[in-house]
Amino acid sequence: MGRGRAKAKQVKVARMLKYSGGGDLESLRRELGVDRTPVGGPAPDLDDVYRDLEADRGE
Repeated sequence: MGRGRAKAKQVKVARMLKYSGGGDLESLRRELGVDRTPVGGPAPDLDDVYRDLEADRGE
């Protein structure tokens, strides 16, 4: 037992963070060490991808 008060505190903090609407995302990004550059570059054009697949299948 004895977890009720701790759990209630966690729920309170989680709700506060969820509904506060603010938050310093830049600070969080720095703290987590997240790089803002996209991974892998731009997405391929799907028409080209499907055209290549059809060519490989011989259609």
